[in-house]
Amino acid sequence: MITAKRVLLSLLLLLVVLLVWIKMRITVDPPIPVSEKALECNVVKVDSTLYSCNGSWMRKSSSGLWELYTQGDPFTRGMSIGKLSQQLVIEQEKAFVGEIREIIPSTFFINFLRFFIAWFNRDLDTYVDKEFLLEIYGISLSASDEFNFIGDKFQRILNYHAAHDIGHALVEQKMVGCSSFAVWDEFSDDSSLIIGRNFDFYIGDAFAENKIICFYHPDSGYNFMMVSWGGMTGVVSGMNDQGLTISLNAARSEIPSGAATPISILAREILQYSKNIDEAYAIAKKRKTFVSESILIGSSKDHKAVIIEKTPSKCVLYSQSMHRIICTNHFQSDVFQYDSMNIQQMRESASMYRYHRMEELMQRFGTFSVQDAAALLRDRGGLNDSNIGMGNEKSVNQLIAHHSIIFKPEKRQVWVSTAPYQLGKYVAYDLKKVFSKYATLQKDSEIYEPQLAIAADTFLLSESYADYVRFRKLKKKMQKNEAVSEKEISEFIAINPEYYDAYRIAGDYLRDAGNYSRAIALYNKALTREIATLNERRSIESSVDLCDKKMKND
Repeated sequence: MITAKRVLLSLLLLLVVLLVWIKMRITVDPPIPVSEKALECNVVKVDSTLYSCNGSWMRKSSSGLWELYTQGDPFTRGMSIGKLSQQLVIEQEKAFVGEIREIIPSTFFINFLRFFIAWFNRDLDTYVDKEFLLEIYGISLSASDEFNFIGDKFQRILNYHAAHDIGHALVEQKMVGCSSFAVWDEFSDDSSLIIGRNFDFYIGDAFAENKIICFYHPDSGYNFMMVSWGGMTGVVSGMNDQGLTISLNAARSEIPSGAATPISILAREILQYSKNIDEAYAIAKKRKTFVSESILIGSSKDHKAVIIEKTPSKCVLYSQSMHRIICTNHFQSDVFQYDSMNIQQMRESASMYRYHRMEELMQRFGTFSVQDAAALLRDRGGLNDSNIGMGNEKSVNQLIAHHSIIFKPEKRQVWVSTAPYQLGKYVAYDLKKVFSKYATLQKDSEIYEPQLAIAADTFLLSESYADYVRFRKLKKKMQKNEAVSEKEISEFIAINPEYYDAYRIAGDYLRDAGNYSRAIALYNKALTREIATLNERRSIESSVDLCDKKMKND
């Protein structure tokens, strides 16, 4: 008996030691700033919505976009950004965690996911330069205590920079499906380089509510702008004062085997430290990344755009002989022609369909102005202008975009969409003017160029858009298994009759209610529509089989 007790105590002691070791192993210590003077600075209200801190400032534009200018060393920048945007950092984390809880309602699995990500990212800080770690640390000091159960503030904000990578590698969800393109010379109305992109990264409506247009004047590297959100220092879309632009398009990836540089941090390094394509490619080659990504680089100095096709093991520079290039979510270079993951992506995802639709539209436009670029990015049609339903992943405009952006790098001009999606007006900024005239903003005044704005999409004022808003409300009710009447189900389908997912969602609702025959009828209707991915088609077919079996067993 004594021996058994000793064995049990030994096992418990071993378990405690193991847990302590794991806790120590997954804890990432923040970097130590050279000086903590930035901690002493308080936020000062300058005028109306304009606030300043440590020479940085932030304001709310009449467009609905937040505008932030920051300068100084990395820790000072991070502290300033954190203090100025504290409420947005907190709200963004609430939105992110809230959406995760929607996807994974189980507390057990949430805790498992937290542990898995902490373990997976235990060496993440070794793959991120100290400059960016210091900036992230500065921001993290303004994060909420509410989510300390996930991890300490620094570790959480650092890990969120890898969330995009882990998410699109582990699960094929409608979270990442971006489209971008570039034209120059004979395909541009003034021969200059024009680049457009939709950032279709969806983690719930709340996540996209507060977009921040950041203007950085760092103590090393080039000045740059990027579209961001609270707590994010990585880059997904941006342009620097040398006329170099960058945008990210996810590609199919294998499940990561361990920590590496988050793709948004790589993009940040490229944007801050590259003035041309060669320098951007050199930085991309030297960094190991989690996942596969197509990185569209535009360069005023090279007067063209190229795609860096990056995987955890390869890095390829892809260019077109034509003076235009399209980028969706698959690789195009010869190097990946026989790559099994890329072949699967081209065959099974919506990427090739969107690519061909963009080819169609580019052929139709011929030469592009920035207004034409916006029109292409707002296109909701299918091939040959077919109606494939509102919100289809095969559309260029999937009606989920976090933001849409257009660059004219040779003029250092950029247009950013306002809500909702890319339907609101595109607000224009002149980087030369921002960094020369507005660096020390003393009163709450607009810094965008009103005469260059691109008007809102007329679709926004249409009955069809009002229907789509209603469609999304009903969709949420059904997906949450809330009570929905027969009339509402019919209305839901009638609003968006060409969209396969309308029938699939209604079918799922009726299946869960035990109405298998009606569910099968709706699933079969869905199978006659343009389905976004092969996996979704297979899933609908499986649902038909499941309902058939249920009916036979009843």
